[in-house]
Amino acid sequence: MTLRYLVLLLSFAIACLHPRAAIAKPINEESFVRIGGIEQWITIKGSDSANPVLLVLHGGPGDPFSPYADSLFAGWDKDFTVVQWDQRGAGRTYGKTGPAIEPTMTIERMSQDGIEVAEYLRRHLGKRKVILMGASWGSILGIMMAHARPDLFYAYVGMAQLVDWWQNLSAAYVRVLQMAEDANDRDTVQALKSIGPPPWKTFYPQWAIYQRAAQAYQAKFATVPPAPLPISHAYASASERKQYSEALNFTQFHFFTGRVPKTKADFATLPLGPITSIDLPALGTHFKIPIYIVQGEADLLAVPELAKAFLESIKAPRKGFYLVPGAGHKPNTPTMALTRKVLLEQVKPIAKY
Repeated sequence: MTLRYLVLLLSFAIACLHPRAAIAKPINEESFVRIGGIEQWITIKGSDSANPVLLVLHGGPGDPFSPYADSLFAGWDKDFTVVQWDQRGAGRTYGKTGPAIEPTMTIERMSQDGIEVAEYLRRHLGKRKVILMGASWGSILGIMMAHARPDLFYAYVGMAQLVDWWQNLSAAYVRVLQMAEDANDRDTVQALKSIGPPPWKTFYPQWAIYQRAAQAYQAKFATVPPAPLPISHAYASASERKQYSEALNFTQFHFFTGRVPKTKADFATLPLGPITSIDLPALGTHFKIPIYIVQGEADLLAVPELAKAFLESIKAPRKGFYLVPGAGHKPNTPTMALTRKVLLEQVKPIAKY
């Protein structure tokens, strides 16, 4: 028996014992898929198509991860088939449809879109279920999807989990005002007191005044810097960046104010948009899949105390709350690392059955 024959025989034996290693197939797809009656942009990347599928719901609203996913999710494709989806009104999906789809942009429709994406992934990739992950705005859709269709998902993992719009904003307002008072920042204190605490009856100028203060103090409060987000080459052209900005502006105005202002004077009459109606506890307390939440300790938008209280109030097969010291609302390296750890240790082991 020759040495070469022995090596071939040993290789065959190893392949039989570890068939997954022998058939590992990378996957790298990007295309428009018909979801909810329109063409929506989806990318699918992984080093082994046998890995569990992770559907990522981006934030914003209107702020897809696709342009900087190669950096933000670097290495995740070794353990998961990672799916990025430019939601209705965002990124390349907006580029395909333009603003004509604005009447269809309800929170319920967006949640149903996400369910249809999950159903497409099951069919297309031959999976029983997928893992669901939502960030910020995406965490709203994620909880709604997990509650409505638990049969599609192994588990849900939320980052910067939003719970109730006005409760989050009211708690954050108190915190920002206290920080301004502690800093003897009289201008900010006066500005915040002039609009009063939420809830507000109109969008402008209350939201603009509050946002200026909140952004300034978020930068001071968070000791963990936002993650660097280099744009992938495929999304770096001037036309891509213009489309991305137009989509973000369009979608945020729609969800925060109910419509895109046509003139400067129109700002004064902007109503409150659909996002202000968010109340996840109203869905009910029973979830049929594991729920995990990773929250920044210094998050001034998705206040961690409210996310923790929400998780404690629900019933789920498994649940866990993870706090990232010093982290704010924007994606950052420690939050991404901890989220990946939760996915690997808590979710991937159950994503085989």
